[in-house]
Amino acid sequence: MNIIISGGTRGIGKEVVKYLAMNPDHRILVTGRTKKALEALSESYVNVHTMVLDLAEIDKDIDLFSETVGSLFKTVDILINIAGLLVVKPFSDFSIHDARKMMEVNFIAPSSLIRNVMPWMKDGSHVVNISSMGGFQGSSKYKGLSYYSASKAALACLTECLSTELMGTGISVNCLALGSVQTEMLQEAFPGYKAPVQAKNMAEYISEFALNGNKFFNGKILPVALSNP
Repeated sequence: MNIIISGGTRGIGKEVVKYLAMNPDHRILVTGRTKKALEALSESYVNVHTMVLDLAEIDKDIDLFSETVGSLFKTVDILINIAGLLVVKPFSDFSIHDARKMMEVNFIAPSSLIRNVMPWMKDGSHVVNISSMGGFQGSSKYKGLSYYSASKAALACLTECLSTELMGTGISVNCLALGSVQTEMLQEAFPGYKAPVQAKNMAEYISEFALNGNKFFNGKILPVALSNP
């Protein structure tokens, strides 16, 4: 399968890349901000290609992204939007810049990637958006996560909308709303907190869902959580 993964240089994204790359029949394009981390992945796996892409400034490189996709693949089977930005602070302390950056990375950029990858997707292709339980309607909410949760809720809603927009194309779009997972991002946001799920285990679930979930779901927002956050 031809697979694109955004945010594959650390945490869950990196583990997803490692899991899917074990199958030599998969060809994977990984995007991320850190060139050194991307180079390490491409050196470790012959079926992994990489591109430096800062989702906070997606408009600058989206054309290059499309050119890269077209140079590697004739079709795209799976797009997994994992990359995200988490800033924890009281709502009253957020600047307009902070708010825009959070929405840019967590919502605008993933939607741009989907729109630009669509021309290569065919019947049976699958878009998997990674959201958060913070953005899951009716879930518990936490101080300091207002913009993060709202941006992830927007991505979840987009998933539902796209399943209708793409009706008849054979392209499925689903969203996994994750609970707390032991990652660098979680530790940075909640120092000392120990999540009940390791990144490797969640990555295996996400990978298998990306490969097979579209056989059973389309336009769904599925909570995947033992605890929240």
